[in-house]
Amino acid sequence: MTVGSGNDDGDFERRLLEARTKQGLDPKPVARAAGGSGSSLMAVGVRAGVEMVSGLGVGVAIGWALDRWLHTSPMFLALFVLMGGAAGVANVWRMLSPRSPRERPQGKGEPGEGLPSEGQPDEGRAGKGQPGKG
Repeated sequence: MTVGSGNDDGDFERRLLEARTKQGLDPKPVARAAGGSGSSLMAVGVRAGVEMVSGLGVGVAIGWALDRWLHTSPMFLALFVLMGGAAGVANVWRMLSPRSPRERPQGKGEPGEGLPSEGQPDEGRAGKGQPGKG
């Protein structure tokens, strides 16, 4: 084996990738949902249902507890049922609304998504990524 040849690294990487693929060590790419979030549509639907029910459930529990404590029969229950339902709808709305790459948390989505690549300027920070500034 010769040492110092510049092409050895690329050849090694190619052979390593072939061997890992042949042995099944590399994970297979996962099919993405229409939104590209990596979640199946059924998972999104279940999560939306859980968000709605949990918001409503918390509202009912708080309203019932306040009505029982303050002896004001349906007043707080009605108020917090509406507030809990609104919170559930808001959570589902926030979950389903498209987000820009800058709003996505780190480590989610496609590799490198939401981060400017090496040669592109970062418009979010003043002066960064522009020649002669920063």
